[in-house]
Amino acid sequence: MQEGESIHGKGIEYKGLTRSFPKDVQERLAPRLDNLPMSGKRVFGCVILVFMLAAMLGIIIYAGVDGIHREYGFGRFLLRFLIIGIGVKAFDIVGLDFFLLTKTHFFQHYLPETEGCAGWQDFGFNRKEQIRQCIMIPACCLVLAGIFTYIK
Repeated sequence: MQEGESIHGKGIEYKGLTRSFPKDVQERLAPRLDNLPMSGKRVFGCVILVFMLAAMLGIIIYAGVDGIHREYGFGRFLLRFLIIGIGVKAFDIVGLDFFLLTKTHFFQHYLPETEGCAGWQDFGFNRKEQIRQCIMIPACCLVLAGIFTYIK
């Protein structure tokens, strides 16, 4: 078995990806994730991450430019950006945190050494981070609405 591989031959190869995992899961993964070499899987994952960030930026720019063409005011821009931001956050909380992390064994398949960790069943393990993001989303939407209203 190679370094960074689980017994199934699959696994997370980048320590930064586990930052959002529960603390007990991070502790179990620490020995495996220290000093991992760069690999094709890791490069592919970085490419996907860059693509997803570019897609989100594209969605924001498209929503703003479309709003300019439709002659939106500040309120309509704000509503549009709030719908996008709250929709993404709702998917994160319900789809990823609640369903994927706590109700399925998706990550335990790829990280078998974390089977039985209590953190996988703790829906509120990252509550402070989620609250911080739920506060930042409307603030960012206000700024974006202001920018695109000013550009218009």
